[in-house]
Amino acid sequence: MERYCRQVFYYETDKMSIVHNANYLRIFEEARLFFMEQAGIPYPVIEEAGILIPVVDAYVRYHQTMKYGDEFYVDVQLTEFNGARMKYIYEIHRKGDEALIASGFSSHCFIDEIKRLPLNVKRRLPEAYEKMIAALSEE
Repeated sequence: MERYCRQVFYYETDKMSIVHNANYLRIFEEARLFFMEQAGIPYPVIEEAGILIPVVDAYVRYHQTMKYGDEFYVDVQLTEFNGARMKYIYEIHRKGDEALIASGFSSHCFIDEIKRLPLNVKRRLPEAYEKMIAALSEE
């Protein structure tokens, strides 16, 4: 899988000129959606099937700071998937010095868009299930 890479945007920084802590979860989300796209499961396909993927829990450990203009990349790994739940781990590194900036995880479940009840992707969208299993085994 290709790494998710970009620069820190000005609006992501705070008065101290560093990336505000809340933005790391947004970066995790961007990287997760990029990962899913790379795995052949674009999020719009999931939504078109009437499936939503809410966050169940999330954690960020801050190691160093980033500032406006810093280039970084995110390593994403799908570590758990059973059709009803999944978990990703993340590491954000600054390009150049390769410093570990932040690490963490997010866990998700799958729910029906209308009923708002849990569902198993294997039954609703078997092709996405198989691609997620493949992405899990690639790690």
